[in-house]
Amino acid sequence: MKITVLMENRSRREDMHCAHGLSLYIEAGERKLLLDMGPDDKFIENAKQLGIDLAEVDTAFLSHGHYDHAGGLAAFCECNSKAKIYMEKEAFGEYYVEKEEGRVYAGIDPDFMKYRDRIVFSNGRTQLDPTVTLFSDVRGEAAHIPLNDGLLELRRGVFMLDDFRHEQNLIITEGAKHVLLTGCAHRGVVNILRRCEEILGRTPDAVVGGFHLSNIFTGELPEGDLIDRVTEEFSKRNCLCATGHCTGIAGHRVLHNALGDRCKYLFCGKTIEI
Repeated sequence: MKITVLMENRSRREDMHCAHGLSLYIEAGERKLLLDMGPDDKFIENAKQLGIDLAEVDTAFLSHGHYDHAGGLAAFCECNSKAKIYMEKEAFGEYYVEKEEGRVYAGIDPDFMKYRDRIVFSNGRTQLDPTVTLFSDVRGEAAHIPLNDGLLELRRGVFMLDDFRHEQNLIITEGAKHVLLTGCAHRGVVNILRRCEEILGRTPDAVVGGFHLSNIFTGELPEGDLIDRVTEEFSKRNCLCATGHCTGIAGHRVLHNALGDRCKYLFCGKTIEI
């Protein structure tokens, strides 16, 4: 299985666009899959630079309804005429982020609904086939995520804390290998990992994606035991940890110090083979 980073906050390559967002291209067996589309259409230019033809993607997934993962949805539909896009049924909610200057809309552009025929709305656990599983039924509060406290939903005219029922995660299986992919892990990467283990009956061979450990504005780790709990849980398991985006450099540094070479950073343009 090969996972190539088409969009991420950082790159070590001068020929790659980078921005706050995430997009991952996955090759597993005969499948060509896409998880998230970054904040705009630049992930498509990066794919071309890497020799990847996104017109050949057979299935796409949206991890949750935030612009930094969904901004390139329309651009993807223009370059790919066949792939269905799986997203949680609440993905088109009205989501906001609390900033010093006020509340800023952070959801999907409503104009994307003109591509309604390309969307498949999922809920709970969805088994596409023996190789692809989506799940959003994540429970537990293994460690509080302070960074979620500034993320809101406007529901029936009232602002309330986002409960992330619009977030889903992806398990890809190829042969004996199982890989868990997350967008931002707003529900908590520990909770998501434990639910994945319940589904698989074992620990996945790799966990790939954003873990929402660092402040997106300052890059700093929040107060509390979040990073310690995440580090502790990964230290107990013999699996690869490949992370970036909202994990941040500071979060990755702590994980890498504990896990060594089992922890990789998802620089834009990088390919991970599992």
